[in-house]
Formats: sequence, structure tokens, C-alpha cells
Amino acid sequence: MSPIPPDPLTAAEDDRARAALDAWLTEQSAEARAAWALEHLAGGHVLSSSFGAQSAVSLHLLTRLQPDLPVILVDTGYLFPETYAFVDTLVERLGLNLQIVRPELSPGWIEARHGRLWEAGREGLDAYNRLAKVEPLRRALDRMDARTWFSGLRRSQAESRAERTVLELQWGRWKVHPIVDWTDRDIARYLARHDLPYHPLWHQGYVSIGDTHTTHRWHPGMREEDTRFFGLKRECGIHLDA
Repeated sequence: MSPIPPDPLTAAEDDRARAALDAWLTEQSAEARAAWALEHLAGGHVLSSSFGAQSAVSLHLLTRLQPDLPVILVDTGYLFPETYAFVDTLVERLGLNLQIVRPELSPGWIEARHGRLWEAGREGLDAYNRLAKVEPLRRALDRMDARTWFSGLRRSQAESRAERTVLELQWGRWKVHPIVDWTDRDIARYLARHDLPYHPLWHQGYVSIGDTHTTHRWHPGMREEDTRFFGLKRECGIHLDA
């Protein structure tokens, strides 16, 4: 690694300094980016994971560097049975410090109070995602005093992610995407090298996996992002600043 990266304290206050720091990080390997962030960016450090199709990569990469790193999973209550089994597998295999967070209302209570919001078009999807995903995660980040937040987000996953950078500021904290520029081939090579599994539903044609009611199997001609939220949107809001 280059011995003199830009100062993160300056980067937090100055857009040009932050761009320079991101440019420096872009030149590093994913492992070096993560190691630098763990050493130099403010704690506490956390990793969020949906335990989706290729999630084992970021879980393995980060926890090899910091084994006790808190891993936040937002359990909406609507995840696939295979996802819950995948969580158990990776927790045991990697020794994860799993922190499960849930909405304030149970799935049944959300439906009793608001109906099946995900069936009410884009506005309904936005409302559901806010209640079931965004608000629980934000509360968890605040409760854990997380100043630096890692995620496995990648540019190739969707057009909405095509311009994402290694280092960002979101919700008043550092956001680090160590594998943001990785391709599916990079992911496959890492999984094979470390004998790590894909999500079980990957082999059934699911390329992006979230809730049962808004996740669909990929078919020829579809983009990856079309398999989520009925093709109306890609982001649930967790990776958006607003």
C-alpha cells in the first residue's frame, strides 16, 4: 500500500479530500481497503449483511481481519427458510458475532395495521421497506454507536449502484464498500479459493435474495435488479442517504 494516504479526519469535512482518499483506496486490494478502514476510521465498526446470494465473501473477508466484528442482520420475518439456514451455517462456520435486529412491529402486526404494503405499488414498497428494514437498521447503528459501517455492496449489482465508491458518508457515519468494484467472476474465485458457499437459492436461479414476497427467480432477458421489488425499484433504502 502507498505509505501516505489522505487524512480521514480532513476527508470527513472536505469533499475534495474525501475524493482523494477514495481514489487512494480504489488503488488498493479489497483486503487492504478493509484493513486500512478498520485501523484508521472511527469505531465502533460494524458490518451489515442480508445473507444474500454472495454474502459469504464480505463476511469472510472482514471477520478474518476482525473476528469479533459485529454483523448486523435485519430480520424482517419474511426471509426465506433457506436464508435462515444459511445464516446458521455461516455463523457456525465463521464464528460470526451476529446481531439480529427486527422491526418494532411483528410481521402480523404490520399487516394488521398497514396491510400488505408491498402489494401497493412503489409507495407501498417504500413504506414497507422503511418500517421493516431501514428504521430497524438505523436504530441498531445508533444503539451500537457505529461510526464506521461496512457493506458488501457492488457496482455491478444494479444501475443504481454503478457510481458507488469505496468510501462514502451515510447517515452521519463512514460507509465502506471493500468489494464495490468486484465482478461476479471475482466473487466466484474468492468463494472457491476459500471453500465458501453461495446462498442455497443461488443454485435455483435466484441471483438477489431478500424477502419472500419481493424476490423472484431470474429468467433469461432479466437484469439482476429486475428480480427484486417486481422490477419497480432496486434499493430498499438501506444504502441510500436520504
